[in-house]
Amino acid sequence: MNESSALIARLKRIATTGIPTQGDGRADDAWLTQGMAKAQLHEIFASVDDSASGAGFAVATLLAARAAPVLWLRTEASERQGGRLHATGLVEMGLDVTSLVLGLVEDEAGLLRAAADAARCHGLGTLLIESWGRAPKIDLTATRRLMLAAEASGVTILSLRIGADPVPSAAASRWQVAACRSRPLEADAPGKPAFDIELLRRRGGQAGLRWRVEWDRDAYIFDQTAFVFGDPAALPGAGISVAADRAAADDAATSVRRTG
Repeated sequence: MNESSALIARLKRIATTGIPTQGDGRADDAWLTQGMAKAQLHEIFASVDDSASGAGFAVATLLAARAAPVLWLRTEASERQGGRLHATGLVEMGLDVTSLVLGLVEDEAGLLRAAADAARCHGLGTLLIESWGRAPKIDLTATRRLMLAAEASGVTILSLRIGADPVPSAAASRWQVAACRSRPLEADAPGKPAFDIELLRRRGGQAGLRWRVEWDRDAYIFDQTAFVFGDPAALPGAGISVAADRAAADDAATSVRRTG
């Protein structure tokens, strides 16, 4: 009864204000060491060319937040366009793949139905929803419902939007991700995953902030002090790919499976 009353109260506030009430009172750069604020919905945007970087950033943020286990939902079209998840790449990011469950659904409507159910699961750490293109069903109404569910259950929801333009939503924060040059390691080995991050929106906080960071998989933090701007020896790319080649995705896959 108490939970129902609290949910009704939140719905009334949304009807009045248009947005959920919870915000992130942390410092603007708290995500570097703590990941995204928990029990909220966050949007991560990346171009098609930077889809692997967007996925890598999403994985890194949930690791920084220590927000496992993870349910990763994607559509069959996403799998065809982006390729199957690359277990080795995920392990290199620092993810224990035994804590990851991959859900493959038929279409965008199925994606939102599965997400709505998963977002209410108290035992889940992170729900990662991957979509490609405009995905018009992921609108203001849908994101409000997801935010309410996140607040009620404590699940952190990451909406990974590949090749999409930002539209009005109830997300607590919105991020744009691109790959940037990483510093080579000894013997010219590829460097750590490196990202160019822009904070497009943050409820109750400053937007338009930008960072260039490396992912430290040992410490589970984003390191901005180690990044060297304009290093002529730097290597292109974000270091680690979390998607396999797209041709492999043409083979049919089971609806729900565990990676690894």
